[in-house]
Amino acid sequence: MSLRSEISAVDLFCGAGGLTHGLERAGVKVNLGVDIDPACEHPFKTNNRGRFLRSDVNTLAPSTIAAAFDEGAVTMLAGCAPCQPFSTYSRASKKSKRESSLPANDEWQLVKRFGDLVTELKPDLVTMENVPPLSDQPVFQTLLQQLSDYSVDFKIIDCPTIGLPQRRKRLVLVASRLGPISLPNFDAPQTSVRDAIGNLPSLMAGEVDPGDRLHRASRLSELNLRRIKASKPGGTWRDWPDALRAKCHVKDTGATYPSVYGRMTWDEPSPTITTQCFGYGNGRFGHPEQHRAITLREAAMLQGFPRNYEFVPADEPVSFAKLGRLIGNAVPVKLGEVIGILMRDHVKSAC
Repeated sequence: MSLRSEISAVDLFCGAGGLTHGLERAGVKVNLGVDIDPACEHPFKTNNRGRFLRSDVNTLAPSTIAAAFDEGAVTMLAGCAPCQPFSTYSRASKKSKRESSLPANDEWQLVKRFGDLVTELKPDLVTMENVPPLSDQPVFQTLLQQLSDYSVDFKIIDCPTIGLPQRRKRLVLVASRLGPISLPNFDAPQTSVRDAIGNLPSLMAGEVDPGDRLHRASRLSELNLRRIKASKPGGTWRDWPDALRAKCHVKDTGATYPSVYGRMTWDEPSPTITTQCFGYGNGRFGHPEQHRAITLREAAMLQGFPRNYEFVPADEPVSFAKLGRLIGNAVPVKLGEVIGILMRDHVKSAC
């Protein structure tokens, strides 16, 4: 294979490495992952081949990115810019924002920064994954204008259609300077919660698998233990006896939240994995049959991470809050893989 047919990539806002891991599975060489969160360094470096750089992308020099590309290879800039105005990234980069010309309260500012870097670096390929509402924002139209020299396609992908055992919709954009590119209509066979986590050891609430520190279940109060025992897979808190219902559910406003305190269903995809997925009361995160919420390992596997993906050093305690954030915010590995396959095949046909 000629060097020009190889893809050399940089993953901005790389998080725990979900996008990079998927790209690597597809044969894309990711040389550098960049994120401001120090908790991302261990999982990215331990499970992937690329180098990790802790940096605020707002102030990252384009030359640093350019230096990470292999000379003569097809270059790709990838990223999932955080969009929440009060996200971890936003809080962590508060100081650097003072040095930035971008408005501190613009929740889409990192998308704008991503577009500016594309304009300056002019990589051969670009891919971006983000929340669907981004497509309705002016900053997205600005990004499309910045990609005027590229062939561009974007669409909202429902992740079960790519074989991820999770209901999750994401806006995916791909762009190429090498020739026409488009995202296909994915129709992979549906995978389920059972397919992803059905073989993991059984646990009770508050227990930890002695062979895997991430396969640990959060504790449940006596009341919530009674509630989950009364819950049916795919059901709601309306299945409970009146005595178990929370006061907020009895109010009229509570009727609009049927998905909290729910159990997953074995033979369907899971709900969207969030940063709070380890808590039974935070959504439909109850295990299909065991009386507990899903574990951190189960959440990671529903995001497509392999069972042996390492998130925390052996000498560091496991934090539900920290690892829930890393797992819930990650780009699903399978999504990274299908993007990587698309880019790999596109380069082969263009070169």
